[in-house]
Amino acid sequence: MIESSKVNKILYGGDYNPEQWPEEIWEEDMRLFKLAHIDIVTLNVFSWAALQPDEDTYDFARLDKIMKMVKDNGLKVCMATSTAAHPAWMARKYPDILRVEHNGMKRKFGARHNSCPNSPTYRKYSVALAGKLAERYKDYDNIVAWHISNEYGGECYCENCEKAFRGWLKKKYGTIDELNRVWNMSFWGHTLYDFDDVVLPNMLSEEFAWDGIRTNFQGISLDYNRFNSDSMLECFQMEYEAVKKYTPDIPVTTNLMGSYKPLDYQKWGKYMDFISWDNYPGYDSYPAQVAMQHDLMRGLKQGKPFALMEQTPSVSNWHIYCKLKRPGVMRLWSYQAVAHGADTVMFFQMRRSIGACEKYHGAVIDHVGNENTRVFREITQLGKELDQIGSEILGAKEDAKVAIVFDWDNWWAAEFSAGPSRLINYCQEVGRYHRALSEQNISLDFVSVDDDLSSYKLVIAPLLYMCKDGFDEKIRSYVKNGGSFVTTYFSGYVEDHDLVITGGYPGRLKDILGIWVEESDALPEGEANSFTYKEKTYPAQVLCDLLHLQGAEALSNYESDFYEGMPVLTCNRFGEGKAYYVATASDEEFYKDFLGGLCKELEIMPVADVPEGVEACERINEKGSYLFLLNHSAKEQRVLLEKAGCDLISGQSYQAGDSLVLSKAGVAIVKK
Repeated sequence: MIESSKVNKILYGGDYNPEQWPEEIWEEDMRLFKLAHIDIVTLNVFSWAALQPDEDTYDFARLDKIMKMVKDNGLKVCMATSTAAHPAWMARKYPDILRVEHNGMKRKFGARHNSCPNSPTYRKYSVALAGKLAERYKDYDNIVAWHISNEYGGECYCENCEKAFRGWLKKKYGTIDELNRVWNMSFWGHTLYDFDDVVLPNMLSEEFAWDGIRTNFQGISLDYNRFNSDSMLECFQMEYEAVKKYTPDIPVTTNLMGSYKPLDYQKWGKYMDFISWDNYPGYDSYPAQVAMQHDLMRGLKQGKPFALMEQTPSVSNWHIYCKLKRPGVMRLWSYQAVAHGADTVMFFQMRRSIGACEKYHGAVIDHVGNENTRVFREITQLGKELDQIGSEILGAKEDAKVAIVFDWDNWWAAEFSAGPSRLINYCQEVGRYHRALSEQNISLDFVSVDDDLSSYKLVIAPLLYMCKDGFDEKIRSYVKNGGSFVTTYFSGYVEDHDLVITGGYPGRLKDILGIWVEESDALPEGEANSFTYKEKTYPAQVLCDLLHLQGAEALSNYESDFYEGMPVLTCNRFGEGKAYYVATASDEEFYKDFLGGLCKELEIMPVADVPEGVEACERINEKGSYLFLLNHSAKEQRVLLEKAGCDLISGQSYQAGDSLVLSKAGVAIVKK
């Protein structure tokens, strides 16, 4: 959420690149923005080359004109620092700025994500530019946020990074003996004698022999991921401080990318004033899949609203099939973002460029250059509605009683693992649990291992392969005090450095779960065991843990193979609460039935009783509670309202027991 006295509604607009166009186009853009009810533009995202033609010269003349024009036309600005793509002269003069790929190949100038985060050149000039921008535009009262760089990502394996990695490790571990211990370097006789012996894990070293995912020394790979994420975070922090020096009251962000694996967004969230992210679902994405990304981003700030920084008005150009958003879907997906916590609705891009790889990416203003397009008409309709809604929903949060634990370290470690199965997919398994809850319209939060769990009735930690120091104590206390906890196969195996916790799986969780996992059977794709739970039979897939009861009760058993009759689903009473273990992966129906029954038992109720295909969410602030009804189905739907309220979009009032009609792709926001 962009918390500012300058913001009194859901901001509506997006990325505007006037530097790509002659100035006579700008006035026409201002006219079209007014028609569409656009009130904010993100400026200056990729202007570094224009702003700094050489290392001693800065030229802000064109940006000054743009800034004056948008201010004169009443537009707010999300001001970017332009540091996501360095100028060509910089790469030519200072090649240390260029990244080295995983295979050891040195990059040349070009593309994006091509600046080494540990390059002294990059850090010097990016921070200098951010500071100069903030100093120059500090008195513009229409700047409501700073946008540092753009979609940080990728990795670098250059000499700068290797040197910095050694320093990072020395700071983290102190001695070479401790580094040898946590990386288990006695294996294969890899003992290190000095920090100078450390090399980056890539195809020239420890990640050569495997398949691009699993590695020889998972501890090294894990620490490299942490280091790479921290390196880019340092770049963000340095620019953050540079702009805060001149504009201390303007909030600062950078646009994240949902479940993006290379960067630990939970750590990043601690250093961002507010979360913003770019939502680009695939043509075949289902609603709960998109909802999961919104929920994950909202969880980075303990449930605070976020900014939807980018989405396409119509089509994403980089997908395999550039399928259009059908009529009403842009509006529907925009409101879905708001339903899950967005306090802005913004697009990439405002005007379609005429060249390079994004020329066929959707835009508010198409190549025809006027308002006579389907997309522009839909944009205008949504703009009018957001004006009408005003400040009603700003700052509203969800009131969830279910939490799903998500952890980037755990994600990295689980998928680096040399066994037991290439089918282990952390996000996919988390998504199965999220989808089962989301499609039953049960509110949930994503939490990190650092967050407080006490306000939740049910906490789910799928595939908790890495149980970090102290997290088992947090779970132990939570369950003892009456909480219900669910975890799954391949959980509790290792500690923070990916070293196995001896004494039997699931390690530190054994007493809480009341089980011991002796072996795990990895089933090839297409193979399955089965189990029956509450008179329905479900498949057991991917991994089947062979476990023994040590206090827990078996709720279901495997039905075939040599481990027929062994427990597959267990429940352990622990203190005042219960801990459940799901020893395999199953199908969509199982997750829905199991979690639906568990929520009913815990009196965790759906937000609303709605037909299949209708999503229901609730946000609450000091002004009231807001029930979002989103029709993702292909037909008109009727929702029976349990409470009286007024639809903020249509203005229609309803009594308890009335039916609210949702057209295909229809939306209602009922203030109760």
